Amino acid sequence: MTNALAPFRLRPTFSPRPWGRRDLKPWYTLDPKEMGAEPIGESWLTGPQAVAETGPLSGATLAEIAKSHASLLLGTWEGEGEFPLLLKLLFPDDKLSVQVHPNDEQAQAMGQRRGKTECWYTLAAEPGAAVACGLKPGVTPDQVRASVADNSMEDLLNQIELHVGDMIFVDAGTVHAIGPGLTLLETQQTSDITYRMYDYGRPRELHLEQGIAVVKTETGAGPVKPQDLPLRDAPNARGTRLIQQHYFTVDRFDFAAEGALTLDDAAGKPHCIVTLEGNATLKIEDGTSIELLLGTATIIPASVSSYTITAAANGFACVRSMP
Repeated sequence: MTNALAPFRLRPTFSPRPWGRRDLKPWYTLDPKEMGAEPIGESWLTGPQAVAETGPLSGATLAEIAKSHASLLLGTWEGEGEFPLLLKLLFPDDKLSVQVHPNDEQAQAMGQRRGKTECWYTLAAEPGAAVACGLKPGVTPDQVRASVADNSMEDLLNQIELHVGDMIFVDAGTVHAIGPGLTLLETQQTSDITYRMYDYGRPRELHLEQGIAVVKTETGAGPVKPQDLPLRDAPNARGTRLIQQHYFTVDRFDFAAEGALTLDDAAGKPHCIVTLEGNATLKIEDGTSIELLLGTATIIPASVSSYTITAAANGFACVRSMP
């Protein structure tokens, strides 16, 4: 066994949703014949079912790699049993359901591994596009029930208008919803436990009482102010810490044409790089390299102690998500 598992790129998995989008440019160009009855709502960049498309493990799912190379991939997160973060691109052209997620303790009481705390990074926003984040002060469970019955639940929620570059934290227990006209990069715990509380009359199952049982009236959800992330020996790159929370830290890196940056501050952590703009190459110490492609996640195993990203002539921007 080698002392490191080389980084590998995952193939995105597309998930149809009634609120989704049919034109995913500039992120993806899909053949209309591949589209089903529903438009695409989500591109899952990681997740247990995601398939490696580069390197010696090409064709294996992330779940299989987490099992066969647990210590190399996960390091001290080996006990998690899987890659700890789930990343998605969200493409809403209609309103998502109003929903809530349980925390770890609540999820484990139901026999699940973990709850779901998440964050949204705004990649595109039409004028007036907004998300709902948390109940207004004083809202009671009975008011929530009544609002579902009379289709007024939106009136009970705090609305936040979004602009490109905005980061929103959504901790477990926060009632939330995403509106149309946005493209969001979501980083979350690897969990898909969702209680749909209200769905604007669409014929999908609701989980109102389960949702009310895990709702918090006060949460830490809301906008997060970015912070400069100092970089050493990288005059042609800039770092920004978008969010740092218990379950994840998300940073953005911007490169000038042919700029380079060596990163070693995430050694020992399984994490991933998601390309937002341009092209670049990622190279590890043994010379193994991989191309970073738009709209894909490249997994950096915990066993990789250092790597260098070099932008192409068109510059480059990416997000790094780590536990």
